[in-house]
Amino acid sequence: VRNALFCLETAANQQENHVYTKALLAYAFALAGNREKRKALLVSLEKEAVRKDGSVHWQRPGKEPEADLPYYRTRAPSAEVEMTAYVLLAHLTSQPAPAQEELAFASLIAKWISSQQNPNGGFSSTQ
Repeated sequence: VRNALFCLETAANQQENHVYTKALLAYAFALAGNREKRKALLVSLEKEAVRKDGSVHWQRPGKEPEADLPYYRTRAPSAEVEMTAYVLLAHLTSQPAPAQEELAFASLIAKWISSQQNPNGGFSSTQ
């Protein structure tokens, strides 16, 4: 386990990590109890967050902007739902319990995730 965490720390120190990679690393460090790495990754992720309609999510770099059509809302690709969910898990998996401002930010993430549900209550991703 120590070797695996060392490998993850080495990966986290790379300058050009993909948003999805940062989300996974933040969650992994939250589970491992490494508060400093978790916090550093969440700060970096927050800079890349998409804030829209009172919610927060993450998307792939270089993604084309969506057309803003009335009465029609497209659902995000599964990878974006997954990485946003990992960021949410990283926010909620902290020791000690998350602070009030972290919970407020997490609620904005949860709002976006819940908006991605299909009519049957499922998601585009099985993750």
